[in-house]
Amino acid sequence: MATDLRLRDSEEIQGDVLAGFRKDNVSVLFLKFEDAARARDWLRQLAPQIATTRAVAAFNEAFSEARRTSGGDDPKTLRATWLGVSFTYEGLRMLSTTDPFPQPPPVGSGLEAFKEGSARRAGALGDTGENSPENWLFGNGGGQPVHAVLKLSADTEQDLAAAVEAQRIAAAACRVLIVYQQNARTLLGSRRGKEHFGFKDGISEPGVRGFDRPDPNRPGEVEGHPGTRIVPAGEFVCGEEPAPGSFRDFPDWARAGSFQVVRRLAQDVPGWWSQVAVRLKELRLAKAVPDGATTEWLAARMVGRWRSGAPVCHFQDRDVPNDPGAASDNDFDFRDDLEGLVTPLWSHLRKTSPRAGLQAPDPSHPPFDAEELDGRRIMRRGTPYGAPFDPASEGPGGPDDPRGLLFICYQADIQRQFEFIQADWMDQPDFPPGRNPVPGKDPVVLEAPDVDFESRDSDGTVKHTPLSFAQFVRTTGSVYAFMPSLSTLRGLADGRLVGPGQAAQGGGQSGQTGQGGGQSGQTGQSGGQSQTQSQQGGQTTAPAGPAYPCDDLLAVPDQWRRGGRSQFWVCHGDRYRKISVADGAAHTDRTVKGDTPLGDLPCFRGIERIDCLLPMPDLQNPGGKSWYWVFHTTGGRQQYRAVSITAGTGHTGTAERPDRDLTPWRSLAGVDRVDCFLPVPDQQRTGGKSWYWAFHTTGGRQRYRLVSVADGAAHTDVLERSDRELSQWGSLNGVTAVNCFLPVPDAQRTGGKSEYWVFHGDSYRRISVADGSGHPDRLVSGPRSCSAWNLSLIHK
Repeated sequence: MATDLRLRDSEEIQGDVLAGFRKDNVSVLFLKFEDAARARDWLRQLAPQIATTRAVAAFNEAFSEARRTSGGDDPKTLRATWLGVSFTYEGLRMLSTTDPFPQPPPVGSGLEAFKEGSARRAGALGDTGENSPENWLFGNGGGQPVHAVLKLSADTEQDLAAAVEAQRIAAAACRVLIVYQQNARTLLGSRRGKEHFGFKDGISEPGVRGFDRPDPNRPGEVEGHPGTRIVPAGEFVCGEEPAPGSFRDFPDWARAGSFQVVRRLAQDVPGWWSQVAVRLKELRLAKAVPDGATTEWLAARMVGRWRSGAPVCHFQDRDVPNDPGAASDNDFDFRDDLEGLVTPLWSHLRKTSPRAGLQAPDPSHPPFDAEELDGRRIMRRGTPYGAPFDPASEGPGGPDDPRGLLFICYQADIQRQFEFIQADWMDQPDFPPGRNPVPGKDPVVLEAPDVDFESRDSDGTVKHTPLSFAQFVRTTGSVYAFMPSLSTLRGLADGRLVGPGQAAQGGGQSGQTGQGGGQSGQTGQSGGQSQTQSQQGGQTTAPAGPAYPCDDLLAVPDQWRRGGRSQFWVCHGDRYRKISVADGAAHTDRTVKGDTPLGDLPCFRGIERIDCLLPMPDLQNPGGKSWYWVFHTTGGRQQYRAVSITAGTGHTGTAERPDRDLTPWRSLAGVDRVDCFLPVPDQQRTGGKSWYWAFHTTGGRQRYRLVSVADGAAHTDVLERSDRELSQWGSLNGVTAVNCFLPVPDAQRTGGKSEYWVFHGDSYRRISVADGSGHPDRLVSGPRSCSAWNLSLIHK
């Protein structure tokens, strides 16, 4: 059975939630809307720039592969800048001109937490005294409210600076005020991957079902990462299947989105190491530590790991900084250390993720399995800010320079996940419960006046030594926000709070000018056509279910414009269906044959999902048989095969040549994945060859190049022009990735131009491409939701 990794291809879920931006340079802009209408203009321009899970996951995979082949060095040629946007409750309300919760959200739910915001809930989280909202730099519930959070991440400082400047200009033009800007960056040199106290960070992130490939021998864990549990996707993405007992009743607008917590946590690094040294002296006087114990030894027990990331439970005496396996070790639990004699019960590691090793108050109850705690996991995406300081080595920053962690996490339920971990685990002295004396609070993050340091005396009895720690991490800003799906973003840009598949179902949507990123001047370009449903594809009735994009469409070779209709195969996921589209102004579509598994057609057996199909130009229906190249991705690598399909009722398919990698295609050198081909309309079988625009995703970003394929047995291919950006296509303004093109059957080579429906994400538009030099393209109509396709629509 093929592994379900469908979430890796999601163009609805924003990047960073599941894939993670993984950039060295980060800037977060906290924004206030001065004018709702202008804010919607701003969002309309921003939405096409937002990174999707599919784009980020593809880039990260390519980047990791390049690092492996180079012996661990970062590839210099792979660069990308990612943007993600989220909104507070007030921000959603202002953009949509309606209350996101017409009825009060359930009491005690994450929806209630989101609506109230972090400032109102600060007391319950330990954000009091110096940590209280009145001392925050942003999100304090008074003064300048935060309506949106824009995260920018880039590989280089220069790329980040350019992106931030562009967003500053765009915001100012739409009266969007930057309330606060927080820059952050990965620490350099030996500190890389560590936070300011000097400990490796981000080791214990969970895997996600439907996104991470499971280990064949340990299917509950991520392949290549022993001990990293795969958690149900619904714990991080609303509307996906969650762990048992988790909240499920999300509003439609929340589907494919994630709730975000952003916190600015200031770190007192000199204070940390000073207190560790003082507490170590106390433990030595109490004879509660080995003679050779150092400040590093005690600090590792406070965290639960050594500086390198090696877990204390596996390396009790010393760090192993040169062991990369130890540095990423997650293959452990605490079943054999229920008393916390090796890794203290109050250590940061155990307080935030007890794993298998959490015991109920009743000691006769066996420890909980790690699976029972899946509903408490969060996805962390933190980055240090400020110049480093470390007493163990020289640092560029002074002891009083501002530094800390820009903490960001994603979850489906803020109350059940983030708040529960913070308030019920970290800030609760009596956790784990039922101990005497109580373990104490998490001293790494919170003020911990009394923690119980357990050790064994010389006679083997358990010894309890109290320790007290002042607070050296302080909250200096906090925001609760929601990161919507791409469909919801587009709906918000039109003033409506809708979920995926609903974007085109609101009143007046088809007449909205400016939809799709500043394209208001494009309406009316179709020769007097108004943007009605019938003239955008003939669909007059909205379907019952949410729309999802198709992967490719292929004309049935002997059913092109027969009886005024043309038939196409529509490939989506592991299935395909047959549809027809009528000639005429309405272009009415209907389903000819419903969904069929790809494997039912012999030529497609073994294919998990078709990326694109390319007809062999000189082998279309000779002798009643048509030949195609089929590009598909299996095991994370794209391959292609040659197939044939016979004319006639059955359309029998045969695999003519087995799968090969892309190497034989010289015109596709350097391409990670071919997404689709668009034939150059007046350059088909001209002078013995055919020309195509090849759209491909390489390094996580889609570009296009011009290639040609010759007639004849060899079908020699040539790269005619190297890669260019999609921005060269005026008709694709605002599109970050094209799924496929569908020729408008009765508008090919008519009046010197050809028209196509372009599918991108869950939207489509209609464009024209002229014959002749330059092949000028033009937006005819759209974009619109795929839900406008009535009967042939792909439904979940």
